[in-house]
Amino acid sequence: MIIHAPSLTELPALRAIERASGEAFRGLGMAAIADDEPPSLAQLTAFQRAGRALAAYEDPSRAATDEPARPVGYLLWEPVDGCTHIEQVSVHPLHAHRRIGRALIDRADQAGSPAPLTLTTFAEVPWNAPYYSRIGFRVLTDTELTPGLRAIRAHEAALGLDRWPRVCMRREPGLRT
Repeated sequence: MIIHAPSLTELPALRAIERASGEAFRGLGMAAIADDEPPSLAQLTAFQRAGRALAAYEDPSRAATDEPARPVGYLLWEPVDGCTHIEQVSVHPLHAHRRIGRALIDRADQAGSPAPLTLTTFAEVPWNAPYYSRIGFRVLTDTELTPGLRAIRAHEAALGLDRWPRVCMRREPGLRT
């Protein structure tokens, strides 16, 4: 697997990855999440130009065709209160269970300077909080939330994401499992 910044021409593929990966929520009764619009091309462009977008590609030597490698997963991050906050990480379901999400998170850990990683996620979705716990994240208590994380959670609540339990999580820098 190869991880690097996606090109501007690859950004539409990231939207397709988001749509495909979101379909799994439908089976949990979370159709609103499955139907949620992925980040816009303008938003993805802003992350890409700021150097805060990563994409994962299959190893070209394993590809069955001569076509250029296409992204199979991606991660967006931004600085929030001295931490590297993972805004989004998605892997196409055809490439799930290959540690691609973990590799993207580990690369964000390197790219974001020696700072803790944070994210917000669904507490009870198996590939959300339980997964992140397995790779070294821990749930933050309310008293541990920084102003930036509180603002993110307030925005998520305004979007209706609190219909399902959500948590903020943190992983210390350099911690890889």
